Amino acid sequence: MTGPDRLRDGGLIDRTKPVTFTWNGRVLGGYEGDTLASALLANGVHLVARSFKYRRPRGILGHGTEEPNAMVQTGDGNRTEPNPKATVVPLVEGLRAKSVNTAKGGPESDPRAGMGMLSRFMPAGFYYKMFHGSQTMWQRVWEPIIRQAAGWGTCPTEPDPDTYDHMNLHCDVLVVGGGPAGIAAAREAAKSGARVVLADEQERFGGRLLDRPRNLDGLPGHGWADREVAALAEEAEVTLLPRTTVFGYYDHNLLCALERRTDHLAEAPSHVTRQRLWHIRARRVVLATGAHERPLVFADNDRPGIMLASAVAAYVHRWAVLPGREAVVFTNNDGAWEAAHLLKKAGAPAVTIIDSRPKVSDALKRDAEQAGITVKTGHAVTGTRGGKRVTAALVQPVNADGTRVNGPAQTLACDLIATSGGWSPVVHLFSQSRGTLTYDDTWACFRPGVAVQPQASVGACNGTFGLAETLAEAAEAGVEAARAAGFETAAPAPAPSVEAPEATPPVPLWLVPADTAPGRGGKWFVDFQNDTTAADILLAVREGFESVEHVKRYTLAGFGTDQGKTANINALAILAGTLGRPIPEVGTTTFRAPYTPVTFGAMAGRNLGDRLEPQRLTNIHDRHVALRAAFEDVGQWKRPWYYPKAGEDMHAAVARECKATRDSVGVLDASTLGKIDIQGPDAAEFLNRVYTNAWTKLAVGRVRYGIMCGEDGMVFDDGTTARIDENRYLMTTTTGGAAHVMDHLEEYLQTEWPDLRVRLTSVTEQWATVAVAGPKALEVVKRVCPDDAMAPADFPFLSWKTATAAGIPARIFRISFTGELQYEINVPWHHGADLWDAVMEAGKDFDITPYGTETMHVLRAEKGFIITGQETDGTQTPFDLGMDWIVSKKKPDFIGRRSLFRPDMQRPDRKQLVGLKPEDPKVVLPEGTQIVEPGALNRPPPVPMLGFVTSSYHSPALESGFALALIAGGRDRLGETVEAALPSGPVTVRLHDPVFYDAEGARRDG
Repeated sequence: MTGPDRLRDGGLIDRTKPVTFTWNGRVLGGYEGDTLASALLANGVHLVARSFKYRRPRGILGHGTEEPNAMVQTGDGNRTEPNPKATVVPLVEGLRAKSVNTAKGGPESDPRAGMGMLSRFMPAGFYYKMFHGSQTMWQRVWEPIIRQAAGWGTCPTEPDPDTYDHMNLHCDVLVVGGGPAGIAAAREAAKSGARVVLADEQERFGGRLLDRPRNLDGLPGHGWADREVAALAEEAEVTLLPRTTVFGYYDHNLLCALERRTDHLAEAPSHVTRQRLWHIRARRVVLATGAHERPLVFADNDRPGIMLASAVAAYVHRWAVLPGREAVVFTNNDGAWEAAHLLKKAGAPAVTIIDSRPKVSDALKRDAEQAGITVKTGHAVTGTRGGKRVTAALVQPVNADGTRVNGPAQTLACDLIATSGGWSPVVHLFSQSRGTLTYDDTWACFRPGVAVQPQASVGACNGTFGLAETLAEAAEAGVEAARAAGFETAAPAPAPSVEAPEATPPVPLWLVPADTAPGRGGKWFVDFQNDTTAADILLAVREGFESVEHVKRYTLAGFGTDQGKTANINALAILAGTLGRPIPEVGTTTFRAPYTPVTFGAMAGRNLGDRLEPQRLTNIHDRHVALRAAFEDVGQWKRPWYYPKAGEDMHAAVARECKATRDSVGVLDASTLGKIDIQGPDAAEFLNRVYTNAWTKLAVGRVRYGIMCGEDGMVFDDGTTARIDENRYLMTTTTGGAAHVMDHLEEYLQTEWPDLRVRLTSVTEQWATVAVAGPKALEVVKRVCPDDAMAPADFPFLSWKTATAAGIPARIFRISFTGELQYEINVPWHHGADLWDAVMEAGKDFDITPYGTETMHVLRAEKGFIITGQETDGTQTPFDLGMDWIVSKKKPDFIGRRSLFRPDMQRPDRKQLVGLKPEDPKVVLPEGTQIVEPGALNRPPPVPMLGFVTSSYHSPALESGFALALIAGGRDRLGETVEAALPSGPVTVRLHDPVFYDAEGARRDG
C-alpha cells in the first residue's frame, strides 16, 4: 500500500502511521506527512487532470501553492470541497479525492479529449469571434456548451456542517512566511519583547529547508527550523500560526489570513472550528514569502511527468518519492542541478542534465559526471513525446543567447522532465499593499521596490536567494521592525553556519526555440491552468493588444486560482520580446487578493442563517406571529407582509386587507419607520438646507412632508417631519433608509456645516407606532383616546398632538400614506403591544383588519405615493416624479439645488413617473417590465426602451391591475397606449395619471 515509487527510507513522513485514501475510486496508501500529491506520485499516478480548454492530459507540476494543474474534488456530500490543489491537501485517513474537469471515470478516458484536435479553431479570444453572430444561438446553444465544458469542481448542494471563526489580532510585528527568513526575523523581533506573530501556510515551519538537504549550525535544515520554532513557542508574546495563509494585505497594515485548523485531521473534534479567518493589524510587517520556480516554455511542455525541478527535489528529499527513473533535467541555472543529484542518489538509473547555457562551471560539471549524470550544455529541450505521460524529450543545440536551434534533434527516452527557468519572488502581498516593483536584471525577476506601508521584504521574496545572505538580511529586518514598533533592540545574534550551494543567477530563456514557430506543430504553454500558449500572446499582439492588462484578459494568462504564480513572468517576457520593449517597460499585471482561494464558509464565519444580519423586531412582533403573519425583511426589520387566513394565498389575503381598509378600518404596525430627534437653535435652518422645500415657517404642532436630494439632485429619501417645539423636530424616514439618512445628516453637520448648533439622536426604537386607517378610523381612535378631540375639524391633516391612548402618554399624528383618514399613534416602545391590543379591541365592532406591507404598497400606489428605492433608483429627481411643487424656487440653497436646475435636469424626454393601466384588467405586469412603443417588438432588434415598471399590483378598489412606471416624456403622453414586453408577448397598456384613486383627496378627512 506504500506505492511502487516510494523510496525505502528517508523523507520527513512518519512511516509508522500508514494512511489509506481513495483516488478516483481506487484505494491507495500513503503515510502521515504526505500530501495528496506526494502520495499519488508514490503510487505511480502522474495523470491527475485534463486541461481547461483543450482537455489535454495534465500531471503534477509543483509541490505547493504554485501548482496550476492538480486541482481536485475532496470529500463528498455536505463536506465536499471543489478545487483544492493536491499539493496542499494533507493526506488523512479515509480521504476521498477525485479529478475535476473530467468526465465520469477520471482523466484516463475523458470523452472530451478530442477537443485538442480542434485547438487551431480555439485560439485566444475565440469565443468573442466565433459565437456572437447570432444572439439567439449564443444564448441557447454556444454559451451552455462552453459553460459546461469549462467547469472545474462541483459545489456542495447541502448545508455545510462545519463552523468557522473570525478573529481579530493586534501585534507589533507580523512575519509572513515560516521559512528560514521568516524564522530568523521572528526570532530577532521576539527578543525585544514585542508581540510577534509568525504565520506560514504549511503545517510545519521551515519552508525550503524541508525540501532540500541543508545544514545550519551542524543540524539538518528541518532540525534547525524545529529548534528555533520551539524556542519561539516558549516566548510569551509570540503567536505561531502554522497552516495559515496570509492572503490579503490592505490599508494601514491590516492583513487577512486563513488558518486551517482541522483539515489535517481524519476526525476533527466537534468543538473545534474547521477554519479561522484572522484580521491582523500590525505595527510592522516582515514579508518572507519566498519565491516560485518558473517553468521553461518549450513545445508540448505540459505532458504528465514534466515537473518543476524544485518540486522533484522536494518529492525526493521531503516525501521520499521517486517521480521518475529516466529523468531529464532542463535548466538555465545552477540550482536545478541539485535535483539531478537527488534523483541519482535516490536510485534513478538514468539522469541527464540539459543546460541551455553554453558553459557552466567546471566543478559543477565534474561533480555531475562523477555522480553518473550525463551533461549536455548549450542544448535545450525543444519538444516532447508521449500521451498520458511523457516518454521522450527532443533535445537540440541552441545558440549562445537561446534564440535559435543550431542542429538536428536528438530523442532521449524519459519518463520525467524537471524544468527550471529561474525563480520569481512572491511579491503578491507586497503588491497588494500598493508597493511598487522593480525589475532585477541580474536575477531576471521583479522584486519589491518602494514600499508604501511600514514593512520590509526579506529573503527570496526580496530577490535575495543565497541562504546565508537571507538569514543575515532577515535577522536585521526583525531587529529593525521591533525597533520601529517602539522596542529597545540589540544587534542581531551571529548568523548560523550554513552548508548550502551558492546561489547563482539564471541566464534568461523565455521562449525555447524550435524548428517550427509557436502555434505550428506543438504548443508552448505559458499558463497551464488556463491553457494559454505563447502563440496566444503573439496573436494578441498581432490583433493590437499591447497593454499587459489587455493581453492578460484576452489570453487569460494569470487568471484563475493560479493568479500567474508560474506563468506571469514568462508571459510578460514573451510579450516584451514580441513588442521589442524591455520587460520593465511592459510592466506587470495586478496581483489581487486572495493570494490563494478562501472558502466561502471562512468568509461568512458564524454569520449564517439567523446570524447573517441582526433581526430587528418591533414590540408588537408577538402579536403578528399570533395572527399567522407572513414576514418580509425590510432594512433588518421583520415586517408583517400580509396576514393570511385559512385557505388564503397572498393574493386573496391582500385583497381582503385592501378592501377592509378602504371600506371600514385597517391597522398597521409602523414602528419600523426611521425616527430622528433634531434639536438645537439652528434646527429649522438645518432642515431648510437638507430638504428641497421650506421649513422655517412650520408652526409648532404641524407636520410637513419633505424630500431630500443628494448633491447630484437625485432623490435620496423622503418622509415627514413634525415641529415639536421652537427648537425641536421629529423626522421620519423610510424603514430601510433610516441608517443612511442619519449618516447623511451627520456627515453634513460635521464636515459642511459645523457652525450649526444642531444635535441628532436616533429614536427609532424609542417609539412604537400603530397606524389606524379607513372610514371608521376616527371611531376606533375615539375609543382608544376618549378624552381627546380627534375629529378632523379639531385635528387637521398634517398636524400632531399629545394625548393619552389606552392610558398611555402618546403622540398622535394626522398623516396618511393610504389616502384614507389615518391616525398614527406613537407610544413609548415598551407599550407597543399594549397599544396594539387596545386598538384591536376598540375596532372589534368594525371588523378591524391588520394589514401588512403588501397592502400598504397597494393602497399608497393607488394614490400615486412614491416609495424611495422603488420608484427611484438614484437617477430620479423630484421633477421626474411630478413633484415640482416640493422644490422651493425661493430658497438660496439646499443639497442638490444646483444640480436640479441644470438644463439636463429639465429635459422633457427624461423618464417621468406615470401610471399604467393594462387594457386587460386581469393583467398584473411584473415589476421591471420594459415598456416600448406600439409594434416595436415586431421590428428587428435593438428595440428602444421607453421606460420600465417600478410598482405593479392588482387593486380590489379599481377591480384591475395597475402599475407605476418611469417613462421617457411620460407626462406629456398621458392617455396614449404603449406596449409592455412580456415573455408571452406584448401587452397593451395605457399611460395614466399616477393617482388612480380619490384624486381629489376627499377620503383623507373622512
